[in-house]
Amino acid sequence: MTLSPAVTARIGVAGCGRMGGPMLDALRAAGFDAIGFDVVSTPYEGVTSDAAAFRAHVEILIAVVRDIEQTDAALFETQGFATAPNLKQIIVCSTLSPRYVRALRDRVPPHVSLIDAPMSGAQNAAQNASLSFMLGGNRAELDAAQPLFNAMGKHFHHMGKFGNGMQAKVLNNLLAASHTAMTRLVLDWADDAGLDSNKLLDLIHTSSGQNWLASGFNEIEFAKHGHAPDNSIGILVKDVQSALDAAPEGADTTLPETVQARIRALTSRN
Repeated sequence: MTLSPAVTARIGVAGCGRMGGPMLDALRAAGFDAIGFDVVSTPYEGVTSDAAAFRAHVEILIAVVRDIEQTDAALFETQGFATAPNLKQIIVCSTLSPRYVRALRDRVPPHVSLIDAPMSGAQNAAQNASLSFMLGGNRAELDAAQPLFNAMGKHFHHMGKFGNGMQAKVLNNLLAASHTAMTRLVLDWADDAGLDSNKLLDLIHTSSGQNWLASGFNEIEFAKHGHAPDNSIGILVKDVQSALDAAPEGADTTLPETVQARIRALTSRN
């Protein structure tokens, strides 16, 4: 991929774990001047745990940390990257509450532009540079940043103003969580009835019950996991909470809360 002359800024990826690390690799492979930051050791090249060195480098910050607590630490507290001396733009790729994301505008220095760009596709899509991005922000700024997204993904959905990308992502993940909860319940009931689960999954894939988790059950990394706060199933619980945080006033939240409780109760499926 040819480096776009429109993006000559120094890129910093904060949070170089399962998603951020491959995203950093993709940016570097595309020729961008990109380094990563993480508080723990990672296997990815170009990652530092020296916050001061990262602050001095970064002009465009891509935040891929896990949650609101880590975002606050990275932007405003422990690392304070939002006030890095040469920072021009923050791209929020973590899945967070849309209310929290929209409130960032009043917390980030006014000269720093903001884009929300949560992504979907799990670790394998990050490794293959085939992520789907849900984008929110000023259209001219999004267009200028597009070469970065091209390096990391294949599908780009422009959802409108800043915060709309995150709103779309948490609604998408609410559906993914419901698929996860119900598909796992169906497979448990199938086991009890003596059905071959793989044959049932093949049936579901070509029938009215078709859904993302069932169709990719043997490829999706967390499909068989039990719930733990630090794994991908745990992240779904967080993502449902992010959707609930942005629920319309007076909305009936019984169903998403039930889905969330069901995911918390999942045990490992071998």
